[in-house]
Amino acid sequence: IENAAFETPSLGRQRSWSPARSGANARARGRARSPSPSDLDFEEGPCGWGGWTPEALQLCNNPEGYLAVYSLLATFQGIVVNGLVNISISTIEKRYELNSSLAGLISASYDISFCMLSLFVSFFGERGHKPRWLAFSAFMLGLGSLVFCLPHFSVGKYHYGAKPEDTCQAPEAMSANVTCNASTKSSHHKYMYVFILGQLLLGVGGTPLYTLGTAFIDDSVPKHKSSLYIGIAYAMSLLGPAIGYVAGGQLLNVYIDIQIPERQDTTYTKVDQDDPRWLGAWWIGFLACFFAIWLLIIPFSMFPKHLPGTAKIQAEKISETHDDGSEALVHIKNIGKNFKDFPISLLILLRNPVLMCLIIASSSEALVTTGFATFLPKFIENQFGKTSSFSATLGGLVLVPAAVLGQVISGTLVSKCKMNLRSIIKFMISTCSVALLLNTVFLFAKCRNEPFAGVSETYNGTGTLHNLTAPCNANCGCLRSMYYPVCGRDRVQYFSPCFAGCKSYLVDSNMTKIYQNCSCIGEPKRENGSEDFLFEAISGKCPTQCKFLPLFLTIFFFAVVFTFMAVTPTTVAILRCVPHKQRSFALGVQLVFLRLLGTIPGPILFGVSIDSSCTLWDIDECETKGACWVYDNERVVYLLMGMSAACKIITIIFVVLAVYFYKPPPLNKALSPKDAEMVSAVHT
Repeated sequence: IENAAFETPSLGRQRSWSPARSGANARARGRARSPSPSDLDFEEGPCGWGGWTPEALQLCNNPEGYLAVYSLLATFQGIVVNGLVNISISTIEKRYELNSSLAGLISASYDISFCMLSLFVSFFGERGHKPRWLAFSAFMLGLGSLVFCLPHFSVGKYHYGAKPEDTCQAPEAMSANVTCNASTKSSHHKYMYVFILGQLLLGVGGTPLYTLGTAFIDDSVPKHKSSLYIGIAYAMSLLGPAIGYVAGGQLLNVYIDIQIPERQDTTYTKVDQDDPRWLGAWWIGFLACFFAIWLLIIPFSMFPKHLPGTAKIQAEKISETHDDGSEALVHIKNIGKNFKDFPISLLILLRNPVLMCLIIASSSEALVTTGFATFLPKFIENQFGKTSSFSATLGGLVLVPAAVLGQVISGTLVSKCKMNLRSIIKFMISTCSVALLLNTVFLFAKCRNEPFAGVSETYNGTGTLHNLTAPCNANCGCLRSMYYPVCGRDRVQYFSPCFAGCKSYLVDSNMTKIYQNCSCIGEPKRENGSEDFLFEAISGKCPTQCKFLPLFLTIFFFAVVFTFMAVTPTTVAILRCVPHKQRSFALGVQLVFLRLLGTIPGPILFGVSIDSSCTLWDIDECETKGACWVYDNERVVYLLMGMSAACKIITIIFVVLAVYFYKPPPLNKALSPKDAEMVSAVHT
């Protein structure tokens, strides 16, 4: 191994910038860790452009500087993709007259683009200049944000129509307000293709971020610190959706065209935020992110191919690759250098049982986490009788901090304890098991449905169940397409003031509508005989009698913490169980499976399961079934607990199998990547 024939050529060809490199090389030779021809891969250099490398920029030419810029890009990517898009999609549906299936296609376009490109980008980028790939990522993310908001500037001003009446009127008056326009073709639906293009571009930009970007972190820091850096980066990426939801929600309080028209027609009234015709300025966030993300192209383009000290760090790492012969095969055959190696590289990874078990386990976790991220606000809204905005806020306050805390805690523990691969996988088993036990929190969220006229009970003994029409509102001409729930003084909820038979209303000092002359509302239910009611019905749902919300949120918070404590260790385990030159490619394979088995079907399966418990559907003026208004709360609880428990059990099974299948390399094979490549050079 110390034969000088293998030292001289490599020393002459090695490209290094760090002034301490010569001393490091001497010490490496003293430890029988000689440089090899593969040192060409570690092109360390200064931070800057070409020959312009000011001393001030070198303060950022380290893992901490890269982590800061990477975290910013990951945060903005989360703001746009998982924040602004999700919170704006309902407004886009209304503005461009798209149905839910087309809106779903827009949302899925990101994952489609991501899956199509993830394998190729991670395969070709492994040997490339990773920071420049991330500069390309920032360019595409910014371009996607710009394209996504372009329809606003070309569609023209928003013209809202007349506000429909929600009180009891003559049938002919109600039918005049709302008619079926199923045959009318919208001129705005063509903008759907622009939104899809924007999502495809965002998918292209997101692909290098979580494959090459993560691998670059692992390249640049010692093995025991890798989990900490990756945990911090992933935690920052989770802040993006929270910021996107908060900022996007505030922007929706701004009128879509900034300035509200004073009057459009003598028959039209001025809209406010409580008006169903109101549309918010969804596009401002995308435009702001376009400028912010493109600014990040500058720092990424200044980083060298490898940070100073990378070669030394890689020389000191000991391989923990699963001992199935893949490490030697990749090094001896130099697999991954050309496109013709793509099939065999993919086959090597697919035949790695440890990797595939970890991928299936993480996909199962992704299915349940994306399902809850999508439907937790709806669950809180229906179980505990909260408003949709308040439920979304509560959901964000629980999910985001808990996920961030879980990522940071697990990354810190793995780093401080200097866990090897087998210990990391066992740690994942323990966190998943605790999360499974905490899954029983749904038993504390089992709240009965509040009385609902025409759904769970009749109209004071008249009418029939599952029929909103009764003798008391038969002459009102009420429409199922106008859902404005009101709570009667009898503590029964009604579908709308019209179905409650209310003929008039007034607005109090708190801008709350108080309805009067309601023919369907019975006498108030007095508990102590001293309660006086100054109204017959008020807008909004009836307050729930269920008091378990604080307990549910507390336990669910810790369930999310332990769930996300497995995310960073999974990434670190995947990076360690595959050959060194296939780490980025392995992350690409994981993300493809994660999308196909987790994030794409997760919301769909959860949505289908929850809809199966619906007791009152939205029926529009064309008699088309829409969203669900009322769910069977008890059935929803058992469905969610069952699906969550099933996913957790699948995760635990495959993580246990990963421990079972894992074979660490023997001591004589556990070489650093440089040593392994030198040995392969001897064989060839």
